[in-house]
Amino acid sequence: MELLIKQLEELISPNEWFVTNLSNASALLMDAIDDLSWVGFYMMRAGELVLGPFQGKVACTHIKVGKGACGVCVQGDQTILIEDVTTFPGYIACDAEAKSEIVVPLHDEEGKVIAVLDVDSNSLGRFGDKEQELFEALGKVLEKSLWSEKADV
Repeated sequence: MELLIKQLEELISPNEWFVTNLSNASALLMDAIDDLSWVGFYMMRAGELVLGPFQGKVACTHIKVGKGACGVCVQGDQTILIEDVTTFPGYIACDAEAKSEIVVPLHDEEGKVIAVLDVDSNSLGRFGDKEQELFEALGKVLEKSLWSEKADV
């Protein structure tokens, strides 16, 4: 876990555009973590989530706050961990093969949710407490990338 966090810290640059940082971050996570089918970001824009940089299959482009795992994550400002997506009320199936998902809120300097890190797997029960701890720690690193370009998010 510490190695991946260190790799991400070294990859993220405050001198780069946040889209560049998030693009490289999604590629790193997809490559470094086993059994993932999709890794990406949704950014808050005009009161809804809009697709940002990602690795994986084509994705939903707009998600309303309070809808699906990503929207519920924003609304409640808390990580959403889903072991079986068929049990999540209102789940939005962007990829019919996805079986489990974790969504982590990303905040600006004032603590407002400005994006989410969304990770899917085609395996049931892929994410647990250990993965939640990892993705939340990675989220803290990624938040710094968003702060430098907050006005553009």
